Amino acid sequence: MLAPFAAAQAYVGPGAGLSLLGALWGVVAAIGAALLFVVLWPIRRMRRRKKEEAANAAAADKTAHHGDSSHEHSSNS
Repeated sequence: MLAPFAAAQAYVGPGAGLSLLGALWGVVAAIGAALLFVVLWPIRRMRRRKKEEAANAAAADKTAHHGDSSHEHSSNS
């Protein structure tokens, strides 16, 4: 056990290297997807909040206009 290791005279086929590259690609893709999710989450949240605020403002505006138009119609009659 204490003796230095000698170089092995063996052939390692391409399958082991391709398997290693495939596994590393999976790890890199998972880390990249996680980082992308963390970076894009606040942006998506901001856009969703703006969209909801715009929808609420449009609904409030529509309600206000309906109230004004019904008032105008009743005064014209």
